[in-house]
Amino acid sequence: MIFLADHTHIQENIKPGSARLYSGCIFYLKPIQMKTKTSMTIWKKKGYVWITLAFFIFSLTLHWIFGWEAFKNEQHAHGQPIIVSEYISEMMRDTMENWQSEFLQLIWQVAGLSFLLYVGSPQSKEGDDRKEEKLDYIIKKIDPDNYAKLLREWELKYPKE
Repeated sequence: MIFLADHTHIQENIKPGSARLYSGCIFYLKPIQMKTKTSMTIWKKKGYVWITLAFFIFSLTLHWIFGWEAFKNEQHAHGQPIIVSEYISEMMRDTMENWQSEFLQLIWQVAGLSFLLYVGSPQSKEGDDRKEEKLDYIIKKIDPDNYAKLLREWELKYPKE
């Protein structure tokens, strides 16, 4: 398919690298390599997720390693044997406390704010009247001569409800 300058097109079996004469103009057809969305790997498409997951696993692993060292030192200081099941229980409790106090709060803040923005809470977004007034001011400063005309056109095109 060839697209001409007047936005018409001609459907024809044309080989890349050939020239054609249309409407007195010669068109040389150059082969085009188009990137497709499928050429991106899952690693590149979801890069942020993978990096975040790597940081999460790294920090969780360090949390448990340092927790093990602290647990061993505490057990030795009290003259008690090291029992792995007690360590796992203590670390699970510590991990859940951290998630409850930090992670769940952050999720609520992000998800809650997103929800409030979505539903249009007055606390979460600027009012339309204020935005309109700001835009009117900017337009008046940019193009004072056509300001009134532009506003009338927009009022007709986008009437207020």
